[in-house]
Amino acid sequence: MSAARTRRTVVAATLVAGLAAGALAAPAFAAAPPKPSHTATQQALDAAVAEGVPGAVAQARDGKARWTGTAGERKGSDRFRVGSITKTFTATVLLQLQAEGRIDLDDPVEKWLPGVVRGHGHDGRKITVRQLLNHTSGIYSYTSDPSFQQTVFGPAFLEHRYDTWTPQQLVGIAMQHAPDFAPNTSWKYSNTNFVLAGMVVEKVTGHSYEKEVERRIIKPLKLRATSAPGTGSRMPRPNSRAYSKLGSAADRPAYDVTELNPSIAGAAGEMISDANDLQTFYRALLKGRLLPPAEMKEMTDTVATGRGTDVRYGLGLFQQRLSCGKEIWGHSGGIHGSASQAVVTRDGEHSLAANFNADWTGDSQALIEAEFCGTTGTAGRS
Repeated sequence: MSAARTRRTVVAATLVAGLAAGALAAPAFAAAPPKPSHTATQQALDAAVAEGVPGAVAQARDGKARWTGTAGERKGSDRFRVGSITKTFTATVLLQLQAEGRIDLDDPVEKWLPGVVRGHGHDGRKITVRQLLNHTSGIYSYTSDPSFQQTVFGPAFLEHRYDTWTPQQLVGIAMQHAPDFAPNTSWKYSNTNFVLAGMVVEKVTGHSYEKEVERRIIKPLKLRATSAPGTGSRMPRPNSRAYSKLGSAADRPAYDVTELNPSIAGAAGEMISDANDLQTFYRALLKGRLLPPAEMKEMTDTVATGRGTDVRYGLGLFQQRLSCGKEIWGHSGGIHGSASQAVVTRDGEHSLAANFNADWTGDSQALIEAEFCGTTGTAGRS
């Protein structure tokens, strides 16, 4: 175990005390902030459809208040593929395993996956599990491989949409390339990191990451619209169709890509949910219902992303400061025909989850700015 791990009890006690003191410091007579109007958020949804998105859905919560908006051919209860929002679920499971003493995030990847991260300069002995979760490992992203892109993201997708990809195959594609940088010397988003994280979950527990997400998060939070489908290609109802240009020109017709085998993404991006469940998850996470204080502190310990000072990354979690100065936490997610956002304030009280059923147009950042800052502009966007 790392030295940092041995100090967790003291750190957790200090953090709890600090939070309690902060809560008591607010004057009892302070007026509650006004509840935001969702007019700007609805305008951002309408603008996305005007720009060519077939349909858009968003739901926001502020305290106990709840608002749902749609534009185009969408329902507020639609389920959709959440893409890389899956990463926060995967990271949460690994942090829970650390809290149980079953793994240390500072363990080398080689300890859990011997011989897997090797090739063209990759070396799992020099990369930690933590570096997988905060994208400082330098491991090449398999989704950047030109051959994989042609097969999965181009017109060939229509022939290969039901193919099954194993995590070992996906990692193997990455190992055919050189690392992007030496471990912990820079930051670059890599889907390979979280495919490996899912493999680590299975090695530690003896169960697939899907089973552990279901047991540890989906069932306790009663997320009835959320699933990790594995290789299942069909979308559960209710849902709207998902559309993609498959890399063709923007003026070309869109293809229906609703059905696909999500093993192309695995623990990095396979999950399905809806706007209500995503908010329940992120609100519970940021309020400390899923992780002890020490692990929550580690999850929100961020690193620079190179995307300006307003965007940083923790463990499977983005931190962003908006144009109006507000700070939000969460993740975005993209997969064929689906672009999603799920974000929440640090206190877990004000949240937004949204989805466009298209992957070639639409400004989801405008939705976030609209909801939290009351503007349809994207000033300060990174």
